[in-house]
Amino acid sequence: MIDRKAVQDIVREYDGSKVKLGVVASHSALDTCDGAAEEGFRTVAFCQKGRERTYAHYFKAKRDTSGKLVRGIIDEPIIVDRYREVMEGRWQKWLRENNVMWVPNRSFTSYVKIDDIEEDFMVPMVGSRNMLRSEEREERQSYYWLLEKAGLPFPERIDDPQGIDELAIVKLHHKQKKLERGFFTCSSFEEYHQKSEKLIAGGIIDRETLETARIERYVIGPVFNFDFFYSPLEEEMSPLELLGVDWRFETSLDGHVRLPAPQQMTLGEDQILPEYTVCGHNSATLRESLLEKVFNMAERYVEASKEHYGPGIIGPFCLQTCVDKDLNFFIYDVAPRIGGGTNVHMWVGHPYGNSLWRRTLSTGRRLAMEVRRAVSEDRLDEIVT
Repeated sequence: MIDRKAVQDIVREYDGSKVKLGVVASHSALDTCDGAAEEGFRTVAFCQKGRERTYAHYFKAKRDTSGKLVRGIIDEPIIVDRYREVMEGRWQKWLRENNVMWVPNRSFTSYVKIDDIEEDFMVPMVGSRNMLRSEEREERQSYYWLLEKAGLPFPERIDDPQGIDELAIVKLHHKQKKLERGFFTCSSFEEYHQKSEKLIAGGIIDRETLETARIERYVIGPVFNFDFFYSPLEEEMSPLELLGVDWRFETSLDGHVRLPAPQQMTLGEDQILPEYTVCGHNSATLRESLLEKVFNMAERYVEASKEHYGPGIIGPFCLQTCVDKDLNFFIYDVAPRIGGGTNVHMWVGHPYGNSLWRRTLSTGRRLAMEVRRAVSEDRLDEIVT
């Protein structure tokens, strides 16, 4: 792991008046850049050739002669053949010379090796570099490990598929869509075997990945993804903030649940098993009497992160939960960085963040506000790793 002091030394050399925010142009990049633009920062987006037009054309920034932004949000789209080229020495040097504060998202950690991010990316990162690896379920010290250390609830694990005796979900990567899910559900070992063989034959999963898949008892209930922010700069008010809540649209699962039961029963062999590929998000709020539980979970996560991943979580993070019939929360996923659904409150904000800060506040804008505060108080070194 790169010594945090080395990164802090780099950021202390930055010109605070020229700080920019940089990101891999995917996942939550629009929210990140929109929030940066709202707070007066210029933005840098590393775009992959063939996927660049969203950022380099449609959302390209235009400024007037005084430098005021009049349209768009991406000031400097940098087009590379592969996202991982951001790791090249020339680009890292360019990022440092241009005073870029890097915002990690899931695409960054998916297209660039975690080892390289930890050992070789000598660019100040707004967030917790040492926690990014915890998102990988296969890691020994994954987010499940941290949740257990924090005493937080998560779905019960089934170690042996032969122990499946009620509805369970099998979590593994999609074979073809490497960044997506090859999840499936089953209620018995026989169903597990039948479905897994069908998915293997269809090229959706592979046998090797299946052997390391995580199997959990299925929690029946709605899904809420809680977008939090933790500020190491805040000393007077609560450093923990709930900014928003989102939930996912998943194909072809959502297509299945929109069908009446008689139509579901007529689906063909190539239609009957739903896939869980995330294709969009929507916004939600929570019954107020449940908010105390949610804040309690987040507080415990923050404290555990400080204990086991010092200095702990910095900036945005997301607790992805489901709620059972007795209103118990179960955390089934954790994003130790900006969540994938924050674009739903881009520009319009979210009821929770808006109410807290008395302005339209997305996760991207809250992140940029933290950078702005750190610049004004000469504390950039406290928000980077």
